[in-house]
Amino acid sequence: MSTTPAKLVFDIETIGENFDELDETTQGVLTQWLAREAADKDEYQRLLDDVKNGLGFSPLTGQIVVIGVLDVEKDKGGIYYQSPKVKAERFEEDGIAFEAMTEVQMLEKFWEVAKQYQVFVTFNGRSFDVPFLMVRSAINGVRPTKNLMFGRYLYQQHTDAIHIDLLDQLSFQGAVRRKGSLHLWSRAFGIESPKAQGITGDDVGGLFKKKKYLDIARYNVGDLRATGALYEKWEKYFNV
Repeated sequence: MSTTPAKLVFDIETIGENFDELDETTQGVLTQWLAREAADKDEYQRLLDDVKNGLGFSPLTGQIVVIGVLDVEKDKGGIYYQSPKVKAERFEEDGIAFEAMTEVQMLEKFWEVAKQYQVFVTFNGRSFDVPFLMVRSAINGVRPTKNLMFGRYLYQQHTDAIHIDLLDQLSFQGAVRRKGSLHLWSRAFGIESPKAQGITGDDVGGLFKKKKYLDIARYNVGDLRATGALYEKWEKYFNV
C-alpha cells in the first residue's frame, strides 16, 4: 500500500554584511567594475548603493536570519530565527512554532527536519534559497541531509528529495519570458500576498538592524503560507 510522500514548504530570509566594515581588498573586488560602468558620479553612487544593499543576496557576503518550514498536509510548521542579544522564548502562533537560534543551529535544525520529508516546495528556491542554504551550511560546517539541487526537471530527481520550485514550474522552466513574483502569482490566484502586511524582502536588513526580529519572522510566515497555497493550485491545475 503506497503512502503519500510528506511535503515541506520552506523559505529563508537573509541579510548582508556591513560594506563599510569589509576589508579593503573585499571592497575592491565588489566594486572594481563600477568605474567602467558608471556614466557619471551620480550613477556611480547609485551602483555603489546597489552593491551595499545587495550583499545579502550572496552567501559569501550574507547570512541567514530566518528559516521557515511548513508541513503541507498538517498545516503546521516552524520559524527558526536569529535574535542576537535579545532573549526570546519559544512560542506558538496559529500552528507555527517560533524558536530563536543562531545561524548554525538553524541550519542544523533545518537539515534534521528535512530527513522526515520527501517533497520540498519553494518559490525561486532553486536559484536562491537552496544554493544559499548549501553554501552557508558548508561555511558553518553543517552537512546537508538531502540533495535539493539534483536534476532541474522533476523526472530527474530522487524520490526521497523532490524539489518543486514553483517559480520554475509556473514559468515552464523559463519558457515564459516574464516569470512573475510571488506577490503577482498570489494576487492572480486570490491568495493573500506576503506583502499584505507592508513588509518586503528589501526591508529585512533594516528591520534586523532595529532588532525587530519577530517582525522578520512573522513576515516569513506570510511567504510560507502563500507558497503553500500556490503549491495547491499548481498540484491541482498544472501537475498533469
